[in-house]
Amino acid sequence: MVLTEKQRQDLHQSMLDYLVAMGERFADTAAAFEREAGITQSHDGKHADMLEKKWTSVLRLQKKVMELESKIKQLEESNKLGGIVSRRDVLGGGRSRAEFLPRAPCKYSLSGHRNPITCVAFHPVFSVFVSGSEDATIKVWDFETGEYERTLKGHTNQVQKVAFNASGTMLASTSADLTIKLWDFSSDGDYECLKTLRGHDHNVCGLVFSPLADSDRLYSCSRDHTIKVWEISTGYCLHTMNNGHADWVRDINVSDDGLYLASCGNDRSILFWDLQHHRVLQSLREHDHVVESVVFAKSGTQEQAIEKFHTQKLVATNSHENWVRCVRFHPCGRYAVSVAEDRTIRVHDIETGRCVRTVDQAHEHFLTSLDIHATLPLMITGSIDKHINVWECA
Repeated sequence: MVLTEKQRQDLHQSMLDYLVAMGERFADTAAAFEREAGITQSHDGKHADMLEKKWTSVLRLQKKVMELESKIKQLEESNKLGGIVSRRDVLGGGRSRAEFLPRAPCKYSLSGHRNPITCVAFHPVFSVFVSGSEDATIKVWDFETGEYERTLKGHTNQVQKVAFNASGTMLASTSADLTIKLWDFSSDGDYECLKTLRGHDHNVCGLVFSPLADSDRLYSCSRDHTIKVWEISTGYCLHTMNNGHADWVRDINVSDDGLYLASCGNDRSILFWDLQHHRVLQSLREHDHVVESVVFAKSGTQEQAIEKFHTQKLVATNSHENWVRCVRFHPCGRYAVSVAEDRTIRVHDIETGRCVRTVDQAHEHFLTSLDIHATLPLMITGSIDKHINVWECA
């Protein structure tokens, strides 16, 4: 593999910083390398510990490769014997994803933020997740080991939402500082901020990438009552949808086909938008209070999606004893999972509305955020107690 010029410079700089950090032990080597490479020690901290972090990442990926190779070998041996092994048998010990529900106690309870957790998100490829906080930082964690990896700094006010694009090469974050930041999460990247998008006039509290692999679109919502459509490559705002909500827009989500957007807010409504013409197709106004969270079910039609909104509303209203802060659909499509200020995680059967599992006292304070891994039986929750809990599902 041939390194680009920037990658080569970063490698040399991180090598020098490592040698310097070792002190007198490699002082002569550091001086010789600095002279021959034609570089000087950096003081911005950008390359600090880079070699160690790259090394631990390699070990983690090597472990993942070995696990996948073992699963492939299992499939090959089964094929030789003429047997048929399903994907669920390899990944889940013979159980379908429908059986994987959160169980207590949590696997890890991670601390490090100085203020309440506002948002969490799993990386779609790597064994890491990110958390955002009122302390204006984003932290990167390894969910296999529970270890802290990195802090991303750049926002000047509380982080409101984090989301990865479909390939996992980019993270987007929104903040009460009125900005959206795009971060480099590519395999050879260093989590640096690539762009800062400006255009909203108040808190930017929700965002979502288009789920289409070849799309260059990002959507955001704000307390300024608007939803904006952004072109990622240029950072330009392409369209502002300001003819729907009459108050703070709290959350947005895009359908899997990229054609529709759902939004919710303080005006107690859920709006269903046509993204080709940027117009409202349907308005659902049956909630009695602020609508904090909205999510599409794994359904392909407008009518099915609208029916799921009604289901979500009934589940959230009749089960939790306090304000519901976040709702997500289980990857199997059968359950809706919600977290609330009653400190519980609740799992509901979408068809019947029945609560099939409750995790009581999931945190010591109100729960604020939730994400469910797309392929692994794992779930993460954030709380006002400044902790992120990692839950195994069984």
